[in-house]
Amino acid sequence: MDSDSSFSVSVSVSVSVSIDRLGWSSERQVQLEALGDPALVAARVGVEHRGAYGLLGAAVTSARLAGRFHQDGSDWPAVGDWVVVQPAPGGGVIQQVLPRTSLLARRRPLAHQAQAVAANVDVVFVVASAERSPNLRRTERYLAVVWASGARPVVVLNKSDLSADPAADRQALEDIAAGVTCIHTSAASGDGVERLRAELGPGMTGAMVGPSGVGKSSLLNRLMGADEQSTREVRLTDGKGRHTTTRRQLFLLPGGGCLIDTPGMRELGLWDAAGGIDQAFDDVEALAGGCRFRDCRHQGEPGCAVAAAIETGELDGDRLASFEKLQREEAYEQRQRDPRQSVASKGRWKVIHKQMRARRRVDPKLREE
Repeated sequence: MDSDSSFSVSVSVSVSVSIDRLGWSSERQVQLEALGDPALVAARVGVEHRGAYGLLGAAVTSARLAGRFHQDGSDWPAVGDWVVVQPAPGGGVIQQVLPRTSLLARRRPLAHQAQAVAANVDVVFVVASAERSPNLRRTERYLAVVWASGARPVVVLNKSDLSADPAADRQALEDIAAGVTCIHTSAASGDGVERLRAELGPGMTGAMVGPSGVGKSSLLNRLMGADEQSTREVRLTDGKGRHTTTRRQLFLLPGGGCLIDTPGMRELGLWDAAGGIDQAFDDVEALAGGCRFRDCRHQGEPGCAVAAAIETGELDGDRLASFEKLQREEAYEQRQRDPRQSVASKGRWKVIHKQMRARRRVDPKLREE
C-alpha cells in the first residue's frame, strides 16, 4: 500500500496501552482466533478521518479498508469498533469488523441511510445546557436514539452554575427521562464531574452526544485532567455554540474507562428506532395498555386511559404529542427504506377508506353534509 503521510491518522492515546483497558474481552478473543490466521491482529478504532483509521491497542497505529468493503457493502468501521487488521508496510489493512455489542446511529442528513456515530458503547451521556430551560422534546429524541442503540442513557445537565432554577430544570428532565439517571454538572467549577466519572468503570466505554455549545468538550477536558479538546465560547446573542469537536474520537480516561466525544449534531434523524421510542416513552405505553380498545389512537375514543391521564395531569399532553411525532417519523423512514412496506401501507389505507365509504352509504349518520 501507499505509505504517503496523508494516510497517517494521529490519536491521543498511547499505542502501548493494554488492549484490556480498551475493553477487549475473552469473547472477542475467541472471535479473532476463529479466523484462523495468526498474522491478523485486533485493534480498536480511535478516530476516523477521510477513509483512514487511527487504531489503539496494537502496534499498527493506522489502517485503511480492504477493497471488499467497497465491493460487498459491508458496514464500514466506526469509532469504537474492534477491527481485525492485516499488518502492512506503512500501516495496516482492515479486513473485518468484529460483531458489535451496540451501535449508536442516526439517519444521515438529507438521505435515507444510516450514519454510525459510535460503536460498542456501554453508556451514552445525553448532554444539555442549563443556561436556558432544557429542551425536553429534543432530549426525548436523543433518549429514543440511545435506547435503540443498545446502550444505557444518562442525562447530563451541564453548566448548572448558570441555571436560573437548577431544581426545576432537573425535575423537568427527570419527569421525561422515565427513570434514566440525571446528573447536574459544571465543567467550569468541576461540580458533578466525579459523579459523571463514576458511570464509566474500567473497561467500559461511554459517548457524549448533544448539540453544539452544551459543553461536551469542556466536560471531556475535566475528565481527562487536560485540554484534550479545544473549546469556544457560546454566542451570547442566541445561546448557540460553534462546533469545536470536528470529528469523533475515543479517549482513554485516567483510571480506566473510554469516552467518545462527538461533534454537535444539528439534526438527529431516527434510524431503526421503534424499540427505542417505546422504551423512552414507556410511561405512555403503560397507560395505553389500560385503554378500552387495543387499537386506541388516543384521539377521543371512549375508555382512553391516555386521555384520562392527560385530563388529571398525570401525563403532559406535549409528551404524548412528542411520542406520536417520533412514531410517525420512524414509520415514514421505514417506508422509505422498504418499498414493499410503503405499498402495503397504501393498500391497507385504501381498504380502510373503501370500508368507510361503504359505511357512509348505509349509515345516514356518517354521510357528509
